[in-house]
Amino acid sequence: MRVLVTGADGFVGRRLVPRLTEAGHDVVAAVQGVAPPFPSGVQTRRLELRQADSVAACVAPGFDAVAHLAAVASGTEARRDPGMAWEVNAAGTARLCEAVADVRDRSGRDTRVLVVSTAEVYGAGVGQRLRQEADALLPCSPYAASKVGAEVAAFEVQRRTGLAVIVARPFPHTGAGQTDRAVVPAFARRLVAARRDGATTIPVGNLDPVRDFLHVDDVVDAYAALLERGQPGLTYNIASGLGVSIGEVLERLRAMIGGRVTATPDPTLVRQADIPHLVGDATRLRDGMGWAPRRTLDDALAEVARAEAH
Repeated sequence: MRVLVTGADGFVGRRLVPRLTEAGHDVVAAVQGVAPPFPSGVQTRRLELRQADSVAACVAPGFDAVAHLAAVASGTEARRDPGMAWEVNAAGTARLCEAVADVRDRSGRDTRVLVVSTAEVYGAGVGQRLRQEADALLPCSPYAASKVGAEVAAFEVQRRTGLAVIVARPFPHTGAGQTDRAVVPAFARRLVAARRDGATTIPVGNLDPVRDFLHVDDVVDAYAALLERGQPGLTYNIASGLGVSIGEVLERLRAMIGGRVTATPDPTLVRQADIPHLVGDATRLRDGMGWAPRRTLDDALAEVARAEAH
């Protein structure tokens, strides 16, 4: 397939592009900033989701599939400017899907679009049961709300034009190369610095929330499968079904990195309206795609710890 990957310069995009090329696909990487080193043969294009002309030019050559990862992915950044998050995530997705549908109509080349959302669209939910795709969407952050908008926009284009749209809702994932705006690399960086400097404390936010953490490469495998075989019109959770508290993640990292460090609560690191329990049911993905996580949480944590130590 000829595949366009938006957000190819992001944390996940930099892993998805080589994953697709290794599978034999012809990949075009759409980037906003400086393009990272990509495998030989990968073309790059500039993409600004807030500009209709940029979106139209990027998709104009026509593709068999689009993996739409480009987004405001930082909850902090989205809270700082919710309107901007909506413009990029929701309106940008609407522009992209509309432009892909237009190219399909003119060229006759059928295209499927994988829209990457987030498990945070489920919000706080009720109790500790596994989240399923049919659950109500109750976002409690500007980031999650803008991702609900992206899903709505994409499926509206599908209903009106027949564009083949698939939505992925990944649960939290990590690995080397993730910025410290995410909790795992943030913990690892603080622990490494404390060991180096002889510090005895590190600041932390709320350690009680429970999350379903995945290795980023398992999420990338799921995206590749959905691009090839996902059923248009469906939403797929990408999850392990296993929950672990943020505090336990910190303890595992501390054991890997070493040092005697005490966690000290810092109110500035506590998220407003944080989700107490976010663990997913990926039965649809497992049964339909034959997907299952192949790496453990400790694999992901060790990868991050090694990256931060060097």
